[in-house]
Amino acid sequence: MASLGTFLLLASFVVCSYSAVVAVVGARRGSRRLIESGIGAFYLVCALMTCASAVMINAFLTGDYSIKYVEHYSDSVQPLFYKFTSYWGGLDGSIMFWVFLLSVFGSIAVWVNRERHRELIPYVVATISTVQMFFLYLMVVHRNPFLTSLTAAPSEGQGLSPLLQNFYMAIHPPSLYTGFVGMTIPFAFGIAALITGHLDDSWLRAVRRWTMFGWLFLSIGLFLGMIWAYEELGWGGYWMWDPVENAGLLPWFTATAFLHSVMVQERRSMLRIWNVMLVIITFFLTIFATFMTRSGIVQSVHAFGEDRTLAWLFTGFMVVILTFSFSLVIYRLPLLKARNELDSWVSREAAFLVNNWVLLFSALFILFGTMFPTLSEAVTGQRLTVAAPFFNKWMLPVGLVLLVLTGVGPLLAWRKSTTKNLLEQFMWPTLAGVVTVGAMFALRIPIWASGLCFTLCAFVTGTLVQEFWRGAAVRRKNTGTDVLTAMIGLVGRNKRRYGGYIVHLGIVLICLGFAGNGFMKTRAFVLEVGKETTVGRYTLRNTAVKVSDDGQKQMVTGYIAVFEGGKQIDMAYPAKWFYRRHEQEPTTEVAIRRTLAEDLYIVLGGYEAASQSATLEVHINPLVNWIWLGFGVLALGTGIALLPERAYSFALAKMPAEVATTAGLLLVCLFFSTSSLSAQAGMPAASASTQTSYFARTPLEAQLQKEIVCTCGACGHASIGECRKDPCGDSHALRGEVAALIDQGKTHDEIIRAVIASHGGSQDMLGAPIDEGFSRLAWLFPYLMGGGGALMVGFAAVKWSRSTPPSTDAPAAADAALEERIDDELRDLD
Repeated sequence: MASLGTFLLLASFVVCSYSAVVAVVGARRGSRRLIESGIGAFYLVCALMTCASAVMINAFLTGDYSIKYVEHYSDSVQPLFYKFTSYWGGLDGSIMFWVFLLSVFGSIAVWVNRERHRELIPYVVATISTVQMFFLYLMVVHRNPFLTSLTAAPSEGQGLSPLLQNFYMAIHPPSLYTGFVGMTIPFAFGIAALITGHLDDSWLRAVRRWTMFGWLFLSIGLFLGMIWAYEELGWGGYWMWDPVENAGLLPWFTATAFLHSVMVQERRSMLRIWNVMLVIITFFLTIFATFMTRSGIVQSVHAFGEDRTLAWLFTGFMVVILTFSFSLVIYRLPLLKARNELDSWVSREAAFLVNNWVLLFSALFILFGTMFPTLSEAVTGQRLTVAAPFFNKWMLPVGLVLLVLTGVGPLLAWRKSTTKNLLEQFMWPTLAGVVTVGAMFALRIPIWASGLCFTLCAFVTGTLVQEFWRGAAVRRKNTGTDVLTAMIGLVGRNKRRYGGYIVHLGIVLICLGFAGNGFMKTRAFVLEVGKETTVGRYTLRNTAVKVSDDGQKQMVTGYIAVFEGGKQIDMAYPAKWFYRRHEQEPTTEVAIRRTLAEDLYIVLGGYEAASQSATLEVHINPLVNWIWLGFGVLALGTGIALLPERAYSFALAKMPAEVATTAGLLLVCLFFSTSSLSAQAGMPAASASTQTSYFARTPLEAQLQKEIVCTCGACGHASIGECRKDPCGDSHALRGEVAALIDQGKTHDEIIRAVIASHGGSQDMLGAPIDEGFSRLAWLFPYLMGGGGALMVGFAAVKWSRSTPPSTDAPAAADAALEERIDDELRDLD
């Protein structure tokens, strides 16, 4: 089977090369037969990669350990589901899965557009084939997933990493890969349009849905990664700004920018160069993200390891992408000139322009912060750490700015917003924000940053409710239906616009969940069997600590009774699992009691099997479930926007108005009905006890335990208060050092300096580098980029804005007034 798999990869590479060359030659010669031959070969690559994938999956399911990749990521006791998902669990298989997905998506894109964009298809085939050839080349010459052992095949495999044997993590990689690969299709059409010179707006229509599709799966992948981190890593959070997490976020920002700016080009024929560049940058960032996670250029607990050869191959490929793509953009600049100018900065296109710059700033800043440790090591020889404290400092205000723009954009008219229009549009959303501010003061909630986030969420929600209500009122007046039916019909008539508003509602819910993080309560303590303690409004009692075994792993489980108001409301089972083939990598199984208001999050940090005492870390996470709910709403809105016109029309045509209303209400009720509690049970063990100590006793100690990161290398630079490697001597020692310095009466800055001095002057344990020396560049770069962006926006204002002297001609004035009125009416309809 291994030989068959290798042959299929080689055959795919040869056929792919033929497809790329013949398609281009056919286009240049005007030979339809050659073009069809190239397209047929392109479809054949999809068939070959499907067969190769089937061979790999069969090897996992049958336990063919003669294949090194199968032996490394599977074993006989591994559940069937995880044997299947092991296909993409390692570096070699993930590259193969990438090519398989690209061959499927490419074939679908070519088939769908073969008649509509006939002049582009040969170059689309050639572009996608070239990308496929690169990844096939990696497998053929360097990372062959079908490589076999030179000696006798092992009788047993090593097994998939325990951290990856989780439902969310099993489907997280394919979701991200789908998003990454999906961005190749817009890039291919963009390159084809640049080569052929067919740069009208038709190519945008071919790629807009593919971009939205890729963006949706990037969002799903990020969501799955967050919920996996929340439920599996046991540190109480969901986003650590790890390099691999950041890698998935980079193309998400630029794709979001494109989905907004493309509306400006469709409506006003502006930002044409910008949109082409965004398509290129988004694709480049998907390749760069793959490079980061597979080359070892960054240090991450989630990375595939270090591979310098792979790093150089990826670097060469990225240089070719940038050189070729931007050379075409420069060559086609005369054809990419905007057909209209910016009439006013108080307009929707201006808001989208600012939105685009902030999103691009976010992507570039995260890219710089992620790569800064590598840059510092190359320049100074010392690898500095840039972790969550640094990213949070900058991205918090940036996120609030984006939230403001989410609410402002829909309120502005295209071309120019009149004073009357602004007053009408902003009155109710602003009132919602003002009322929320008053409530924040009344409840004594700090305005920065959670209170401000709540206020902006109210403002954006006011905007969205107003947009839906006004549109539904107009439709209700015209059709005579009830409000809900009118609203459903409104969404059906303009799925893209109102689907986008639903996406914005999902963003609001996610931001609500983020704001709740400011009220998180954390407490760690040792609880003897039969004893109880109170955390917030909950009382926890340790009823037992038990050890069990299921053949694959040993499990230690705490049995914790949860009381509220003197009444037992739940039983929680936090646990540690010790897999036999990965005994040094115990997994943390968190017990979570969920409600829409908050989560009770219980971690078994340590235990004493003989006395059945348990060291527990308890987090009360307010509003966290609104994040997951928000992602669901976001996916729903994107799905609505992706629906073809005829699908929705057919559904409504066959459904009476009363049925539509009733079904809509049932769906809303079902969507918002959330289970009030769930606890993840487990059972682990190995050693008779684990060591946990130095809990934060004061706010200063808690702050320092967040600012200083662990240097064990196995936790992805988690803070010393959050490191979940068990046992972790590094974080334990650093917590002890901090505790001793606090006992000596040292100040915050004195403790930081003392910790640095005790580690030979290295700042590797700081989450944010000190603002001095080369480290100052990390703090200076955002200011430089923001200033550069302001200059660019100013240049655009001068270039695009036009000042027309007031006309004294009565007909011209009347025409201008009529044009302004039509714009206002169109704004209400669109």
